[in-house]
Amino acid sequence: QVQLVESGGGLVQPGGSLRLSCAASGRTFSPGSMGWFRQAPGKEREFVAAINWRTNEYYADSVKGRFTISRDNAKNTVFLQMNSLKPEDTAVYYCAADLRPYPGTLHRDYSYWGQGTQVTVSS
Repeated sequence: QVQLVESGGGLVQPGGSLRLSCAASGRTFSPGSMGWFRQAPGKEREFVAAINWRTNEYYADSVKGRFTISRDNAKNTVFLQMNSLKPEDTAVYYCAADLRPYPGTLHRDYSYWGQGTQVTVSS
């Protein structure tokens, strides 16, 4: 059984940083893709960033230059370093994974999902 477990969410002030982690178990995603989506209250789940096993990175325009995705293939773990956080980054962040070699940006591109971790950016 595949499980994705996120950690690292919390409350941070505008301009601050957080680092999210997602550990996968049950199968390896190398080769494969891992990514992050987020969902704010009243909004649809949206793509944030993704990375494949060759470390090709993809970002939503709204987070380019502020967020960095990385992965440790040996540990089957993906990370999201979030800097210069804004109130509009407030959302539940979900980890996603799939065996496709190049990441997609749509919800349907991923077969496996974590339960989500809350990120709140507020003063």
